[in-house]
Amino acid sequence: MKNVRGRTPFSRVPLVLAAVGALLGGVVFSAGAEAATDRGWGPPAASRGVGAADAGSPSAVGPQDLTAWNAAGLANDRKRHAHQLTVTPTPARATVAAPKTAARNTAAADTTTGTSALVLYDTTGPYGYLGELYAMAVANLAGHFGAVTAKPVSAYTAAMVEQYTATFYIGSTYYGGSVPDAVPVAFYQDAMTTAKPVTWIGDNVWNMANAVGIENFKKKYGWDPTNSYFETNGSVGNINQVTYRNQSLTRKIPAGQDGGVLHPALSGAGYPQVTQLAQAVDGTTGATSPWAVRSANLTYVGEIPFSYVSESDRVIAFEDLLFDFLAPATTERHRAFVRLEDISPDSDPTQLRTMADYLASQHIPYGINVIPVYTDPKGAYDNGIPQTITLAQAPDVVAALQYMLQHGAVLMNHGYTHQYGNVDNPYTGVTGDDFEFFRAHIDAADNVVYDGPPAEDSTAWAQNRVTSALSAFAAAGLPRPTLWTTPHYAASAADYQVFGQNYTARLERSLYFAGTLSGGTGTVNANRYIGQFFPYRVKDVYGTTVLPEDLGNYEPLPYNNHPARLPADLIASARANLAVRDGVASFFYHPYYDVAPLQQTIDGIKALGYTFVGPTDLAN
Repeated sequence: MKNVRGRTPFSRVPLVLAAVGALLGGVVFSAGAEAATDRGWGPPAASRGVGAADAGSPSAVGPQDLTAWNAAGLANDRKRHAHQLTVTPTPARATVAAPKTAARNTAAADTTTGTSALVLYDTTGPYGYLGELYAMAVANLAGHFGAVTAKPVSAYTAAMVEQYTATFYIGSTYYGGSVPDAVPVAFYQDAMTTAKPVTWIGDNVWNMANAVGIENFKKKYGWDPTNSYFETNGSVGNINQVTYRNQSLTRKIPAGQDGGVLHPALSGAGYPQVTQLAQAVDGTTGATSPWAVRSANLTYVGEIPFSYVSESDRVIAFEDLLFDFLAPATTERHRAFVRLEDISPDSDPTQLRTMADYLASQHIPYGINVIPVYTDPKGAYDNGIPQTITLAQAPDVVAALQYMLQHGAVLMNHGYTHQYGNVDNPYTGVTGDDFEFFRAHIDAADNVVYDGPPAEDSTAWAQNRVTSALSAFAAAGLPRPTLWTTPHYAASAADYQVFGQNYTARLERSLYFAGTLSGGTGTVNANRYIGQFFPYRVKDVYGTTVLPEDLGNYEPLPYNNHPARLPADLIASARANLAVRDGVASFFYHPYYDVAPLQQTIDGIKALGYTFVGPTDLAN
């Protein structure tokens, strides 16, 4: 099946977001947004929280560095196990230079009001920059519920936890040896004595036990972090699954990159009972161990769950756990959303009407992502003859769009031209194929590599493209879109700010850049970022509303080292996301494909108990 101008109906979108991990640059080892398989993006994030996600960008840190970091962390853990790791306590607070902090009010929450979250993160050591990347991931999720403040843990002062509904600490720097402990003793003590919920993610919980007294820790929490390690019998094992709320969630980490999951040493009889919230499952031995535990005010998660993330990944468990701390009275609700993607003046009006008729027959509201200007600057699909078509020059397409709007569709803006200049970026230079707000190329191994924002990227440049897009809609007599989806989900921090100023929300996956949490006092690093997508609406660290897209899309053919993604895959991901008590199963579909796979996907998601809603409903 081909569209009106004979182009192959192949969504060559680099799976941008197939592993929510720190994007440290380079090759897109997986992706998952506009063409997707796994959830997240960037070069694969090393386990135990570090790494690059699945939609990379250039960086001084690559996979080799991440492997080394991971190995260093395990080496420290082995030294700790052998009682050979020297940990230098944090200096007295008066001698610590005041680090930059950032406070952000995310506005009202979806399910509660007046909630606030404190997110603390590491900044020291050779991989200190990872702390901010993972802090942004936690802060974005907490932005679903209310106000968020994020700051380096070294900036913590006594009793600060009492000012917030809940506190989160991401232990991404394994303190010991040449890296002194940067966590203030006050935080260790306050985490122990407060009645407020504290969530500890990853490393250094053993330092808290040492600071407050191991027996005191055991008497309150029922387990001993100082006797808990990432390896069992000298191996991290093959933990490839996490079970949570009756769902089996995947944990796919490449060989040599897995830093393991901490195995909590439960204290047993005579000590408080520990609630095991989620279980880690070893795919080779079948052995299980706690992945997340809770006792008293402390919830501990045995790894940073933002690396090598997919649409069915164990990060789903963490996304749901936030309700326990920030909205415990939330009622179970499962909604679904579908949008039709990459509609342009070059689209086939008959195909658009066919999709509209099917969705209307099922009483399903939906979004339509429209690119207002189609351009093929080099004639890639027209025998070398350049071609540009605006919506105003495609009255049959406009009529089809109006028909769709009359039958349950909501108009959304999907870039201006959805391509960049007259160069391959990375495919053909043609609308719908290429990135618009980011540069990319394909390497010799057939991987998509992110090269960063264009040289001319700026607030003014992005605003000009947005203004031009909105003018093109107006010239065609269409309403002004209020929702935006970034082409291939990749743009600079400045661009995202522009989108947020022009639209009520973005419906997409996004990149979050190092330096964002400096509160405007630092420099945003375009070469270091984390990719993320969400199972519910959030107010993100850019201060903009982002609506969920967490299932990816139907893609019948493999490409760029990514497998095909069929209706059964989307349905399986929707099933995994049932673990989120108030989550959305959101996917997109290209209307140049036959309607049958769309029907199969929708029927399968409905059978799971989801109710389809329109995009504007997702803001609630």
